[in-house]
Amino acid sequence: MNATAPTRTTELQSRRVQLASEPAAVPEARGQVQAAIRSWEVPVDPDAAALLTSELVTNAIRHEAGETIVVVISCSRGQLRVDVHDTSRSLPAMANAPADAETGRGLLLVATLSAEWGFYRTPAGKAVYFTLAFPPGPAPAAGGRGPQGSARGDGEP
Repeated sequence: MNATAPTRTTELQSRRVQLASEPAAVPEARGQVQAAIRSWEVPVDPDAAALLTSELVTNAIRHEAGETIVVVISCSRGQLRVDVHDTSRSLPAMANAPADAETGRGLLLVATLSAEWGFYRTPAGKAVYFTLAFPPGPAPAAGGRGPQGSARGDGEP
């Protein structure tokens, strides 16, 4: 009997979704990320991806000056990446929120649960992203998008 290991995504897969900058965008973005994970058979925790997406989209809506945000979901090089674009020029910063605060710990959660997170300026404003790494296994082929900055925001696409 021959058993083969499941194949891993080696090519860039990408989905771009434009959403109204309103609270309904949060569950829509979560659903889009989870659908991409299922469709592409990405070996990451879909609940973690949905939670981190919720945090970034909520922040974008809270600080968004424009009418829309854009969520870009991509998968290649052994990771899932979610970028949330908005038109705000204000860069994200982790807050020192007290333990009993109802808000202010979203970026700490993103930093804790993601393999990498960061932000970069765009012509229209900025994008904030996180990545989730695939579990160890056969290495995917090289290619696709690489990191676009760090949590210090020192890179651009």
